[in-house]
Amino acid sequence: MDLDARRKADPQHWNLATSIRVLAMDAVQAANSGHPGMPMGMADVATVLFRNHLKFDASAPNWFDRDRFILSAGHGSMLLYALMYLTGYEQMTLDQIRNFRQWGAITAGHPEYGHADGIETTTGPLGQGIANSVGFAIAEEAMRAEFGDDLCDHRTWVISGDGCLMEGISQEAISLAGAQKLGRLIVLWDNNDITIDGRVSMSDATNQHERFHASGWRVLSCDGHDAADIDRALTEAKNNDGRPTLVDCKTIIGYGAPKKQDTAAAHGSPLGAEEIAVTRSLYGWEHAEFVIPDDILSEWRQIGSRGKTDREAWQQRVDALPEDARDEFARRVSGEVSDKLSPAIAALKEQAIEGNPKIATRKASEMVLEVVNPHLPEMFGGSADLTGSNNTLTPSLGKFGPDNRKGRYIHYGIREHGMAAAMNGIFLHGGFRPYGGTFLTFTDYARGAMRLSALMGIGTIYVMTHDSIGLGEDGPTHQPVEHLAICRATPNTLVMRPCDLVETAEAWEIAIDTDDAPTVLALSRQNLPLLRTESGENLTAKGAYILREASDTPRVVLLASGSEVEVAVKAREALEAEGIATRVVSVPCMELFRDQPEDYRREVLPEGTVRIGIEAAIRQGWDWLLMGEGGSDRTSDFVGMTGFGASAPAERLFKEFGITAEAVADRAKALL
Repeated sequence: MDLDARRKADPQHWNLATSIRVLAMDAVQAANSGHPGMPMGMADVATVLFRNHLKFDASAPNWFDRDRFILSAGHGSMLLYALMYLTGYEQMTLDQIRNFRQWGAITAGHPEYGHADGIETTTGPLGQGIANSVGFAIAEEAMRAEFGDDLCDHRTWVISGDGCLMEGISQEAISLAGAQKLGRLIVLWDNNDITIDGRVSMSDATNQHERFHASGWRVLSCDGHDAADIDRALTEAKNNDGRPTLVDCKTIIGYGAPKKQDTAAAHGSPLGAEEIAVTRSLYGWEHAEFVIPDDILSEWRQIGSRGKTDREAWQQRVDALPEDARDEFARRVSGEVSDKLSPAIAALKEQAIEGNPKIATRKASEMVLEVVNPHLPEMFGGSADLTGSNNTLTPSLGKFGPDNRKGRYIHYGIREHGMAAAMNGIFLHGGFRPYGGTFLTFTDYARGAMRLSALMGIGTIYVMTHDSIGLGEDGPTHQPVEHLAICRATPNTLVMRPCDLVETAEAWEIAIDTDDAPTVLALSRQNLPLLRTESGENLTAKGAYILREASDTPRVVLLASGSEVEVAVKAREALEAEGIATRVVSVPCMELFRDQPEDYRREVLPEGTVRIGIEAAIRQGWDWLLMGEGGSDRTSDFVGMTGFGASAPAERLFKEFGITAEAVADRAKALL
């Protein structure tokens, strides 16, 4: 490697790329924390991408038809922040760069969606970005099919590192992308052969070229420090042949730092003042910390404005649409909820009360989707190979695939984590509201992406059926007992476990109308009776409400969710028959109840009563309802699970584990 020769061969490119490198070195050094090596190694690739290929306008970072750029290797966040500052994103000031990783700065250690326009998704947990990108590419294909390439015609570019490709989720993502022939998805592999522990060869021997090729991808290669070779590869990658593309960019981590380049020492810690000084000299960079000369910054700003002409032409095409089409496109892009949602839900609730069906809430969910999906073209469904069990496919959707980009239902295959991450990408792209199904117990397999849905504050909808031991014979491996508690423990997540068709309809209405938090719909396999007798107000939105009132001043309050609300109602009947005034409170969503005014919570849960929580799951998460809000540990109890389930019919399981009306009534009388 001859830095001087590289510099002299293309001084213009060299100065642009070096400005990224020095900002990364300086910011990490100032923070005394961070990952300088990856931005230094990928600066040449990023410069060529932003300068020659990426369609964007820094003055309008949310322009819908921009190319999406995703930094899957989120530890190299200073690469993205440097690019945003240099190209002129208004929010990304030099002060923000100086305050990298500090309190209150938008330059978090890993890119955080919502901190600044231009950060397309939260990355850091390796593999999430590349998996999100599959959802971005799916959404682009679907929107282009629906609205035409005059309004939607862009690519998804990803920078992925060795670590991203080691994570298991990456295989779910690349195999799904290959099967779907997402030809506008381009992954730039930072092939630097270094992880935190050292050489990749210490822990991995995968031939990535053969792996991607076997998954249906086209594979290209380039010298990641040769601008002309990079440009050649990216130009070829843009020539869509119907396959997603991997570009192997062979790079050197910490490029130019004499003692630390090409070693793990450049990966996750500052280079040190002495190493930075020597590196600056080798770069021929004579400027002080955080100083980018005006001529170089001006050239970067021109790169940042290169897409303005394309954006303005696009806006003219949008403005020329008929008013109705223009308004609908704007609604879809903004994520605004259709005014057709509430009437459809209201009509279904009235129909339910008239028909009094006894059905599983997974079937109730399907009935909701059957009336909602035809009216809401933004609904984009799917399942991780459990379509017939999750009841997520309705006739109006059509199946999305290489031969039908207008389909709104995708078969994700047995890829729970990949599905969840792709749904995040679909939501973030804009234009669709994704929902996807699997069994509640397999939230374990989707946890990383579900957590990021909550962290980003986006409205991904998780349809999680077979929600308790009530699924029966499949046994304890499939029977969730701790999963409701785990989901409820996740901040900014709505966990809704409806008890019948009416509550299921209300839960869906809330989920579709919530764009700043994910929703987990926990739905039963077994049939449940209709327990709601009025269809007016959305009572599920209160989180908990009085379903059956006591005959007199309540002495006992029974609280339950989902299938156990039926148990509570039967226990109330037994207690009332003995003259014990008993109230039943349905608790479809603890998070929404916690948000209610204190007066309402105290009205629902009066002091001085015996309280019993009933749920075919572990107790964790219930104590604030049983002992808080004026309750007491001496007058409260929980009927549920204390361990794992077993293989048997549901009715036998509930009896054997003591989740019965008789057991609840006995507990109440003992506490009285």
